[in-house]
Amino acid sequence: MTKRTAAKYKLDRRMGENVFGRPKSPVNKREYGPGQHGQRRKNKLSDFGTQLRAKQKLKGYYGDLTEKQFKRIYAEAARVKGDTGENLIGFLERRLDAVVYRAKFVPTIWAARQFVNHAHVLVNGKSVNIPSYRVKEGDVIEVRTKSKQLGLIQEAIQLTERDVPDYIEVDHNKLTATFVRTPGLSDVPYPVIMQPSLVVEFYAKNG
Repeated sequence: MTKRTAAKYKLDRRMGENVFGRPKSPVNKREYGPGQHGQRRKNKLSDFGTQLRAKQKLKGYYGDLTEKQFKRIYAEAARVKGDTGENLIGFLERRLDAVVYRAKFVPTIWAARQFVNHAHVLVNGKSVNIPSYRVKEGDVIEVRTKSKQLGLIQEAIQLTERDVPDYIEVDHNKLTATFVRTPGLSDVPYPVIMQPSLVVEFYAKNG
């Protein structure tokens, strides 16, 4: 396993779950954590531990956002009207790198961040190279013409482990995606159970 591949599976090993639903995840073969004492680590977590784990899993799913980035998104979710946990999911799914990943233009969330950073993406016809850019309902995301022949795009389109969710309309022939609506938790095709309510509890108690 290459160093880069190992890094991508780090979250799976830490959580003991196949967080991204990938067929080659090392946790598909075992039910215990990493290391020589991994089989003994099934101790019941405290409330704090359970909340922390929920936060680390959700944060890691979006490409291991920094704590500062994630907490800023959480704070904004808490400020706007409505359920904070649902708002949090909506904001995370509106990140440009997340939309590029959901549209299956790239195989992984890390590739999506790099893809956006390298200016392969247009939003409403204009180049945007900021992964955290927040798309709006109705925005059209497109792979720029000179990037459409990249091999990783066809690799991603052919992946059978995940489908494009219904809040994004995609044309894989033109490599365009329209962000139709902001999803709630139940709309997002997470391969594992995400619990944003526990993330809200974590920050409520631990600032």
